[in-house]
Amino acid sequence: MGQAYSVFEPGQRAYVLGATMLILDIVGFVSGLRAAKRGEAALWLMIALGRLCAIGTFVALMVESVAQTHFLWWVGVSVRLGAFGFFAFAVLLAPAQRMAGRMRVGHFAETVAVVAGGFMVVWYFVINPAIVGTPASLSWIGLIGYPIGDLLMLLAVAVALLRGSIGPPTGPHALLIAGMGLYLIGDAVWSGLEAQRLMVISSPYAGLLVALGGLLMTLAPMRVRVPEKQPDRNAKPDLRWSTHLPVAAMVVGGTLMVVVTVEENDMLPWGGLVLGLITMAAAITVRQVISLRDSRDQIVTDALTGLANRTGLDEAIGRVLRRREPFALLLVDLDGFKLINDAYGHAAGDTVLTEFAHHLRGIIRGGDVAARIGGDEFAVLLTAVTSADPAGAVAQRVLGAAAANPVRLGEDSLPIRASIGLTLAVEEDTPKELLRRADVAMYQVKRAGTHGWRAYDPAMTDRRAEDAALSEDLDKALLRDQLYVLYQPIVDLDSGGRPIAVEALVRWQHPALGLVSPVQFIPIAERSGAITEIGLYVLEEACKQLAAWDRQLYVSVNLAPRQLQEPTLVLDVLSILRRTGVEPDRLVLEVTESAIVDQSAIATLATLRGHGIRIAVDDFGTGYSSLHYLTRLPVDILKVDRSFVAELNGTPEGSAITEAVIRLSHVLHLTTIAEGIETPEQAAELRQLGCGIGQGFLYARPTPGADLDFTALAERSTL
Repeated sequence: MGQAYSVFEPGQRAYVLGATMLILDIVGFVSGLRAAKRGEAALWLMIALGRLCAIGTFVALMVESVAQTHFLWWVGVSVRLGAFGFFAFAVLLAPAQRMAGRMRVGHFAETVAVVAGGFMVVWYFVINPAIVGTPASLSWIGLIGYPIGDLLMLLAVAVALLRGSIGPPTGPHALLIAGMGLYLIGDAVWSGLEAQRLMVISSPYAGLLVALGGLLMTLAPMRVRVPEKQPDRNAKPDLRWSTHLPVAAMVVGGTLMVVVTVEENDMLPWGGLVLGLITMAAAITVRQVISLRDSRDQIVTDALTGLANRTGLDEAIGRVLRRREPFALLLVDLDGFKLINDAYGHAAGDTVLTEFAHHLRGIIRGGDVAARIGGDEFAVLLTAVTSADPAGAVAQRVLGAAAANPVRLGEDSLPIRASIGLTLAVEEDTPKELLRRADVAMYQVKRAGTHGWRAYDPAMTDRRAEDAALSEDLDKALLRDQLYVLYQPIVDLDSGGRPIAVEALVRWQHPALGLVSPVQFIPIAERSGAITEIGLYVLEEACKQLAAWDRQLYVSVNLAPRQLQEPTLVLDVLSILRRTGVEPDRLVLEVTESAIVDQSAIATLATLRGHGIRIAVDDFGTGYSSLHYLTRLPVDILKVDRSFVAELNGTPEGSAITEAVIRLSHVLHLTTIAEGIETPEQAAELRQLGCGIGQGFLYARPTPGADLDFTALAERSTL
């Protein structure tokens, strides 16, 4: 306030400026000492020493003006030069410690380019006018020393900007650099005025800049509230600054050379030489900038999708962490990608990846970063996000866009399914820790087998170690007779529940964990490959039990996607039928929609069907639904998923999907079986919709084969 007032009161400028700077230097010295105790001690201690030198300068010059002792003037000048040195080296020290090798050399070259541009300006406007016509003497120390001090501060500011790690605008580093920048601009103006033999007091705005710079440098250490996070020693500079500041310095230097040549009327011979030199330097600079950007793009960009790669993502995360900005991270994994890759080839897999990347790029904002960090794994950095809700909304849009834009592969149209985990950034995070948390959340979705997203919760545990232990136990479960088969009757709804078949369901009685849910161990078995042996075991047990019942029933057995990839599957199934004496037409093999995207799987199913075995599509409508695709599949039965049956409530809205599946089944001359029937009302509505076969707790729960009483079930159906 006082310095602003002095702009309009010339007589008060010197006094107000002196008092203002003294107060700011005292407060800045104390604040710097306190900040040094909280973190980055070397930086803030040197800033405090610089403010102490500024105080010493004020005291020495005040005493000299009263005592007229020329020695004190030299003391004041020397101490002020020391202040410049402390300010500059405070900022220069930390980056120098964190760089090595070619990074240090390249950074040094960029910094020299910036300072050289500043030196050209200072030389022409300050140093040259100061020494021309002035006999060499000790007074040159002051005339030349102050501009050199300004150059030191320019060097420090350039280094800070080139490092790109000054933090948020109101952070201590940003305030310090901004203050030093304003201070050196104001001081350079003063030095220029002195060199032109003008009174410094004639430029009130120079004093205002110096005072404002001093204020920001005083506020900077006050913003250090907690111990500062130490910068990563391997952190790379923000190359956006490094490609602009050296170029700007070259433009300043080149422009100054042209202006001086014209003003001094030295066009011959210097004009052509200067113009040629500037043109050559500009061309080389442009080429180097383009080469630098090309090299950087190759380092941080995924060649297939054009998104950032893992290195680019890590750098983006590092930038926002250094700036202490809130953000969220999404980790996206495409479900069933390996099946698509195996079925259609790697070129088709690349098409899926590029299509998904295109949709991902269209969803995120300009300041966000999308990356492909693995084969079918993507990540999205969402800036300015402080809660899980907006991040979850983005995740939902990603899922919606994937489902709504199926990829065309020849005559087939495949929806893209994905599992997404998200996490919010917290202090002291690293890219590795963020990805770990997002991965834990994503794995929860993956285990559930859904096309969805989950936000990381500290209560979540990484289940992969647990799943790995279960996988190891599962490999020995068959040998230890821990697996057994239950049977759930499939009934004729029109007759009230007369059993016409059974579905075989595997269970695992773990010796330590008790009964392990199939929802938990079947995905583990598929990932480990144990599902092949387990599937054949269930098939053989089911066929043995069917032969033992000696009834006109058929048995339905689930076939995992992994089993369809086995080249011996057809021979294994036919061998089991021969050993057990079961006719092929009494066996139904159930497969999921996601399992039959593989062309080789379709060929295997067609071969099995050619031997008289019927094929059912389980959970129809929840996976890779494609009506055109369905017409070409070797399928006999569609099973309506229990989630659709649960919606039946006597309303058109509740029955919409179930009715559509049943109508489709009739058009394609397929049998329809409804799963999960629990109430008489559901059974009645299914009969009205045209579905005559079903299963569920309303009729019977999964039961050991020896305990199933078909006579009682048949009698109950007639009541």
